[in-house]
Amino acid sequence: MTAELAVELRRLEQERRTGMLRASDGVFHLAEGAIASVDCRRTVGLDRLVVEAGVATTDDWQRAATGDPGHMLGRPRLETLALLSAFDAAYFLLASPSVPEFRPAPPHWLAPICHITPRALVHECARRGDPESGPWPAELVDRAPVVPVHRVRRRRVVLTGGQAEVLAAADTRRSVTEIARDLGRTTYGCLEAVRDLTAAGLIEPPVAAPAQVTTAEPVHAEPVAAVRAPARSGPLPRRAPRRSEPIPDSDGWEPVDKDLLLRLRAALAELA
Repeated sequence: MTAELAVELRRLEQERRTGMLRASDGVFHLAEGAIASVDCRRTVGLDRLVVEAGVATTDDWQRAATGDPGHMLGRPRLETLALLSAFDAAYFLLASPSVPEFRPAPPHWLAPICHITPRALVHECARRGDPESGPWPAELVDRAPVVPVHRVRRRRVVLTGGQAEVLAAADTRRSVTEIARDLGRTTYGCLEAVRDLTAAGLIEPPVAAPAQVTTAEPVHAEPVAAVRAPARSGPLPRRAPRRSEPIPDSDGWEPVDKDLLLRLRAALAELA
C-alpha cells in the first residue's frame, strides 16, 4: 500500500476539501474531506453494478450522472453498491505507485448517501491483505488472461456460486477485470475467486502480458457447479491467509457510525 496516497487523503479530510484526487489510473471524489466515490479503470464501474443488480436502468444512471439522480438516492441498495465500488477501486489504486494530484470540483452526486472517511477506506483495504502476495498480484488484474487447466486432478472439489461463474467464464483470453465486467461483479471479488481457483489447481498461474489483453466475446457456457471425479470429496481449499499491511495512521479507530450500520442493514434486508 502506498503511504503517500493515504497521507494525502488524510490531509484533504482534515482540510475538508471538495473535489477530485487523481492517482494512477483512477480518481477519488471527495466532499468536505469524505470520500463519496472512487473510480478506477481496472475495476467494474458502479454503473455496471447497479444495472446488473437491477437497482437502476441505464437511462436512470445517465440522468443521475448529469445531475438528476431523482429517486435513485432513496434506494438502500445503491448505497451498498456505492460502498462496494469505492472499496473495490481503492484497493487497486492504493496498491499502485502514483503522484496524487488534487483539483477542486463540485461535490459528486453520490455525496448525500456515500461518505467514507479515508481512515475507514485505508483500514478496509489493509484488511483485505497484501495486494502483491500470491500468484495473482493486483497488478496483473487487467494484464494476464485467466486460463483454466487442461486436465483436472482426480478429485472432487465443491465450488461456491461465484467461483463457478468465474471458472465458467475463464476462456484463456479475458483478464480478471474483463470477467468481472462481463459478470457485473466487483473486480476484487473475482480476483479472490481466481486466487482460490488457482490454489485448487483449476486455474493456471498467470503469465503477465506486455499490454492489456484483447477483449473477447463472452463464452456462453453452462455454469460449473463442481468438478467431479471418483475420489474423496471436500470443499475447495483456501489459500493461506495473507498478512495485512500496517495501516499508515497512528490514531485510534473511530467509533462505529450507527447511522451507517442502520442503512446497511436496511440494504442487506432488501437484498435478501
